[in-house]
Amino acid sequence: MKTPKKTLFAWYLYDWANSGFVTTVVTVFLGPFLTSLAAQSASSDGNINIFGLQIYSESLFVYLVSFSVVLQLIFLPIIGAYADFYQIKRQLLFAFAYLGSFATILLFFLNENTLHFGSVSFIIANLSFGISVVMYNSLLNEIATESERDRVSSIGWAFGYLGGGTLLALNLLLFFFRNNFGINEQTATRISLASAGIWWAVFAFISHINLNIPKSTILATETFQIKPFRKLYETFKELFKNKNTVIFLLAYLFFNDGVQTVIVVSAQFARRELAIAMETIVLTILAVQFLSFFGALLMGKISEKLNAKRTLILCISLWSFIVFYAFLFLKDIYGFIFLSFLITLVLGGTQALSRSLFSLLIPKSSEAEYYSIYEISEKGTSWIGPLAFGFALQISKSYRIAIFSLILFFLFGLFFLKMVKMPKTETLEQK
Repeated sequence: MKTPKKTLFAWYLYDWANSGFVTTVVTVFLGPFLTSLAAQSASSDGNINIFGLQIYSESLFVYLVSFSVVLQLIFLPIIGAYADFYQIKRQLLFAFAYLGSFATILLFFLNENTLHFGSVSFIIANLSFGISVVMYNSLLNEIATESERDRVSSIGWAFGYLGGGTLLALNLLLFFFRNNFGINEQTATRISLASAGIWWAVFAFISHINLNIPKSTILATETFQIKPFRKLYETFKELFKNKNTVIFLLAYLFFNDGVQTVIVVSAQFARRELAIAMETIVLTILAVQFLSFFGALLMGKISEKLNAKRTLILCISLWSFIVFYAFLFLKDIYGFIFLSFLITLVLGGTQALSRSLFSLLIPKSSEAEYYSIYEISEKGTSWIGPLAFGFALQISKSYRIAIFSLILFFLFGLFFLKMVKMPKTETLEQK
């Protein structure tokens, strides 16, 4: 039965909703802002005391990202098991969307005196974001057939880039004209951070009331505490019998961690290493958001010719070049713009094709559990990349060495991805 366009649009709209958090908070504003606040509170050696730990102030943001993702690593499989067993994917999707959006709004109160409060708010927001994305991804199998998933997944990512880009454009206008509003740069930043939470909540609500998916038959109602964990155990047991799925997850674990870390540290790298003005950084990343819409669709078209796996290998190869160029040749705004253009070509394709390829490797009725494992490979390793970047930065005090360390993630990702044998449906449909 064909999924109604209204349902598909509602599913796409949630990507539009949560992408404001990714672009405005994680990618652009919070890293440089939090780093500058931490630097103001740091001692003469550049260290800061946060929750009783002495850490390098420049590394605070990436360490918070790492910690929030470790929490996802703990909670995602358990919540995924409950979601599948009780068929409450949609309910959990929006429950955590609202929690995450509220925690994001609280970032408005972040300043040099509220570093601990702001850190906790971000951890809650990023944890909630990860859980909601698991539920969102798991619904892909319920709204699209195998032959449609590349297209539907790519359109979802494209909506996300447009949504995140639109909010970023509004925040750029606020930045450019902040003097007209009688506010300084710090206040404009805090308003921008809070706007991501409001954006997330408003469009999640619209998606919520329109995303109507037929409720599947609930499994046996045995002991509430035991049955989902038994099913989760069975899922992991079955997973390790499927060699291709495990190898794909290993590949995704590495290359996606590299992608996520580049996204997380890009604004901080440009601001602290290249001394590029915040307005220029926002404008460049805004261009990346909108152009990535076309990049996602372009890679979807290329995958129809080469097949999805080969196209994904091409994307990861370009990511390796991006990191190498940043380490050796990136000196000024022109190089930053050049790399940003390359990222527009591969960012959407890498994410969309990874999601659709994985959908071909999982059994029916276990989507949320498998996508929780998939999200662990995304978010679970995304604590390793930021942690590696932060540790390299803390030891070397060099952003270039820290960024170059990420090339290992792409090389290992390529190695494992080439070992994956895709099902015949993917091979035949995409030749």
